[in-house]
Amino acid sequence: MDFSSDTSASAHPAVLEALARINHGSQPSYGADEITAQLRQRLSVIFECDVEILPVVSGTAANALCLSLLYGPLQSVICHEEAHIERDERGAPEFFSAGGKLSCVSGQHARIDPVHLKALCEKADPEFVHETPPAAVSLTNLTESGTRYSLDQVAEICDLAKAFGLNVHMDGARFANAIVNTGWSPAQITWKSGVQCMSLGFTKNGAIGCDIIVLFGDMRQRIGELRARAKRAGHLPPKMRFISVQALALLEGDLWLSLAEHANQCATEVSRILLNGELGVLAHPVEGNEVFAKLPETIFDQLRQMGLKAYPWLDGSIRFVCHWATQKTELVQLDKASSSVSIT
Repeated sequence: MDFSSDTSASAHPAVLEALARINHGSQPSYGADEITAQLRQRLSVIFECDVEILPVVSGTAANALCLSLLYGPLQSVICHEEAHIERDERGAPEFFSAGGKLSCVSGQHARIDPVHLKALCEKADPEFVHETPPAAVSLTNLTESGTRYSLDQVAEICDLAKAFGLNVHMDGARFANAIVNTGWSPAQITWKSGVQCMSLGFTKNGAIGCDIIVLFGDMRQRIGELRARAKRAGHLPPKMRFISVQALALLEGDLWLSLAEHANQCATEVSRILLNGELGVLAHPVEGNEVFAKLPETIFDQLRQMGLKAYPWLDGSIRFVCHWATQKTELVQLDKASSSVSIT
């Protein structure tokens, strides 16, 4: 019953097969290879526009490098107080920007509240030497609470950002989980709503280590600068084709969406099991592959003794994460364990 993280999952067989398939002969290095060119073309089709890309091996690298294009050492990026870039990246965005900072706002279920965003922007005074004015907004879809931004919500954030002259970045570590079965296209929920660049995650959805920085519109002109920043930071891999092919394998036949759909369905089942067993209450709506449940400590301890692996979260809930390889047997085991715990 391992619901600890989607980064704990194994790599999908299609990824391993793709790596073995291209592991012969020579290719130009540092992203000049045919595989990376194919990935750029494929993502241009998926996003319905020409894009520039930079494959890297982790979401933290993708976020920090992408954001480094949007703000500098005398500026800040506005994000939610629960955002991964704030909570879980050990200051990487600030480091890669040579000293910029993050300005945090609140909002229910880890979504930025537009009212709070507007208030922060209105109070900002770039001429006041004692404060650090914002230059960009970063939103996460799925959020760190497992909820999604809708099309309208993304557009509202982007419209506010544009009104104050701010660029917009999207952390899409779980992007597939956010959009599958919504009817929203990748283009609609990103650049058509006003997002200028994003971190597109595959590591949590079947890859070994593969997250793609995607640049839209005028931001594409800065691909040279992005590559230079990546090289200086040690994130321009010489054999980039072995990263790119992981994404290509998962995009083939919309496998990335099928895997995300499976993970989301498993999370829905986890929430059903927990609620039917009257073990606790949900801390956040279940809109992706994560479940956050408020469980009494005695119940959580019993479940752990029965083999449960789940993560205590900062808000006092327990986080259950499903992924592409979550097995039906694990759900059955959780159901049985939940039925056998002592609630009194």
